[in-house]
Amino acid sequence: MEISASMVRDLREASGAGMMDCKKALSECNGDMEAAMDYLREKGIAKAEKKGSRIAAEGLANIFVEGNKAVILEVNSETDFVSKNEEFTTMIEVIGTAILKSDVTTLEEALQISLEEGTISDLIVAKTAKIGEKLSLRRIEVVLKENDEVFGSYLHMGGKIAVLSVLKGANEAVAKDVSMQSAAMKPSYVFTSDVPEDVVLREREVLKEQAMNEGKPADIAEKMVEGRLNKFYKEICLAEQAFIKDGDVSVSTYVKNNGGEIKSMIRYEVGEGMEHRSDNFAEEVMNQVNGTN
Repeated sequence: MEISASMVRDLREASGAGMMDCKKALSECNGDMEAAMDYLREKGIAKAEKKGSRIAAEGLANIFVEGNKAVILEVNSETDFVSKNEEFTTMIEVIGTAILKSDVTTLEEALQISLEEGTISDLIVAKTAKIGEKLSLRRIEVVLKENDEVFGSYLHMGGKIAVLSVLKGANEAVAKDVSMQSAAMKPSYVFTSDVPEDVVLREREVLKEQAMNEGKPADIAEKMVEGRLNKFYKEICLAEQAFIKDGDVSVSTYVKNNGGEIKSMIRYEVGEGMEHRSDNFAEEVMNQVNGTN
C-alpha cells in the first residue's frame, strides 16, 4: 500500500513520533493507523518522542580510550537522579565503546552506528521509554594521537566534568595533571593564539577604559592594557595558567619541565550552556504520582 504524506502527518500528530518513524510504522502495518500507533507504542517511540520538548541538561560525560584513539562524549538526562541509574550508565558504556570501534567522526554519524538491535539512536529512544526521562547524546569528539604522544583523561565528580588532553613527549601522569588542571580551573582556551580576535579586542577596550577611568594618560593606559591583558590570558588559557600543584610555574612550563608540550585539550562539563530544569525532585515525584508528566 502506498503511504501518503497526509497519513504520515496524521500519525505524527497523534503519536508525537518523528516523520521517518511514522512512515516506517505505516509501512510495517500496511497503512493501518491504529496498528501503526500500537507499533510505535510497542517500540517505545511514541512515548519517547513526546518527551522531545522537555529539558535534559543533567547526565554524564565519559572518555573511552584504545591505543591511539579516544572518544569523549556527553549523554544527557532530565534529572541527576537518573544519571546514577545502572541502565543509563550501561547505555553510555555501549555508546562509547561502539563509537570507539567505529570510524565515525560526527554526532550525526554516531547516532546511526549499528548495534545488536538497531542503531545508537534506537537505543536512546528505547532507554528513554524504559527509564521515563528524555535522554540524548549531546556531543562527541573523536581524538587521534601519534605514537610519541599520550592521552591524559580525567573524570571529576563521577563524570560531571570530563577532560581529555593530548601531550607530546611527556608521560600519562603529566597529561592527567593537565586534565585535572583544566577540570579545576575551567580554561576557555588552550593557547593565547586560540583566543578569537574579537574577544581580545573587546577585552582591550574594557581594560583601556578602566585605566582611563583611573585617571591615567592615554600612553600609560596603553602600557597598562598590555600587562592586564597578560593577566587575562593567565585566567582563560590553559597553557598560561598557574599550575595548581606549583603556583610558581605555568602549566606549559610544568609540561616542558617534564619533557613535553601540550597539543590539545577538550573539556566537557555536563549541561554547560543549556537551560536547566527549575522544578525540584519533590515536584518531579509528585508530577509522576499525579500522572501529569
